Amino acid sequence: MTPGSQWNAELYDDKHSFVWKMAAELLELLEAKPGERILDLGCGTGHLTEKIAAAGAKVVGVDRSAEMIRQAREKHPGLQFAVMDAREMAFAEPFDAVFSNATLHWIKEPERVVAGIAKALRPGGRLVAEFGGRGNIRELMAAIERAWRKLGLPGPAPEPWYYPTIAEYAGLLEKHGLEVTNATLFERPTALEDGGRGLRNWLEMFGGPFLEQLSPAQREQALMAIEQEAAATLLSDGHWVMDYRRLRIVAQRE
Repeated sequence: MTPGSQWNAELYDDKHSFVWKMAAELLELLEAKPGERILDLGCGTGHLTEKIAAAGAKVVGVDRSAEMIRQAREKHPGLQFAVMDAREMAFAEPFDAVFSNATLHWIKEPERVVAGIAKALRPGGRLVAEFGGRGNIRELMAAIERAWRKLGLPGPAPEPWYYPTIAEYAGLLEKHGLEVTNATLFERPTALEDGGRGLRNWLEMFGGPFLEQLSPAQREQALMAIEQEAAATLLSDGHWVMDYRRLRIVAQRE
């Protein structure tokens, strides 16, 4: 799921495969079974949707980005995908499980999403999700703020992400009839692909809210300044390592 409808799906697949490759443990927690109806919420280009389907489940992948869904359909023509906003989900039949990886931190109206998830699940159905938690990319955000001050730029724009604590998110789930059975907030330093260009690729893919307000010349200056400010804490042996903190949640509809 995305902050807007426009994503570069090719850049996502080419330079950000860590997004789905690091979801093996989450798939194990899901434990998809043959015949189950499972919703992959924020499916991107469908890599994890395919893995869930390989377990024999009947899976539906949804994403707000039409470009992501177009590429998912091209890559996985035998699977079902739909363009859908997580805040406005509606399905004719309930699901046995809702699965979501690296999506829910993009939506700053979390209660609307939680209400939709509860509605989409059958009684006893489960939610298995992982996304950015409190303190995610703290070092990067500090570097962005220093870079903006250094360049004398207005802003930066407000963060486009929602990074809750365990208590905050568990409270939302319980309010909507979802009992939390497992919740973990953990450090997950993540090496970016493409060596020295890794941080720039990440910012071009995910940092649009900060960069889109700038002219082309300012944008290049900002990217260079962010790299300089972040290098001390995030650059290791020529590779960028993001200071991710992830919130992993398992819950069951009562």
